[in-house]
Amino acid sequence: MADALGAFLEGTVRTATPLAFAALGEALVERSGVINIGLEGSIIAGALGGVVTAGGAGTGVGLAAALVAGAAVAAVFALFAVKLRADQIITGTAVTLLSLGLTGTLYRSAFGTGGAALGTPTLGPLAIPGLSAIPLVGPALFAQPITTYLAMALVPLASWWLARTHAGLALRACGENPAAARAAGIAVGRVQTAAIIFGGALGGLAGGTLVLAQAGTFVEGMSAGRGFIAIAIVVLGRWQPLGVGLAALLFGAASALQFAFQAMGWQLPYQLFLASPYLLTLLALALARSRFVAPAALGKIVEA
Repeated sequence: MADALGAFLEGTVRTATPLAFAALGEALVERSGVINIGLEGSIIAGALGGVVTAGGAGTGVGLAAALVAGAAVAAVFALFAVKLRADQIITGTAVTLLSLGLTGTLYRSAFGTGGAALGTPTLGPLAIPGLSAIPLVGPALFAQPITTYLAMALVPLASWWLARTHAGLALRACGENPAAARAAGIAVGRVQTAAIIFGGALGGLAGGTLVLAQAGTFVEGMSAGRGFIAIAIVVLGRWQPLGVGLAALLFGAASALQFAFQAMGWQLPYQLFLASPYLLTLLALALARSRFVAPAALGKIVEA
């Protein structure tokens, strides 16, 4: 029983890591007043960038390439949503569809039908001496790939940055009252563009984590809706980094449960288990809709 619980906790943290990256980035984007539906595109672009680069240059360069790929996709979204003031939902949807199609085409062109599984290095667990030996929670929290520790560190860092720095205050002002922020001398368009690109970079890192710390290969469409789940995590986390981190763990647990249920041999269609994280997404949004207050200017088209 203890072994099963330990495996479940380890799977929860591992699965939550890419969700935490994507959701933390999206939280900062939404605090600036923009909702980036194109986050899914940054994740899949980061996954492809990571797997293509890591095969020849190693995992560190692969993660850096994933960051750049995710940021590049976000920059396209920022151009239309902020500079040209296009509808954010339509633009984000178009960016996602473009990214999904383009990454699939590029992957087939680069690797053909054989795929990249055999040539992709992966990040192994990095155990922290002493802490990793703690019963039950030690392996789950302190014997993970380095990307998990980075996600853990980003949560308090983002909280401090939002609450304690002038840049964080400017970001929040843009999301609450862009007209007042502009009157105070804040370049709203620049702040939103920077937030979008940073959020896209974290989305790309989420994709890089998927291929280099978990799957070990790239599969077309492997983002599997994680960008949309990340947006739900932001809502459930009340647009606060700490809440987002905890909500990512909740969704990670839902994903880990599907594997546990299948391992138990339950005689149910496996599609029901696969659908559990998405059902949780719908339930979380339904429960959170009337209880949580979004940034006042979220999704509104304002003059850059």
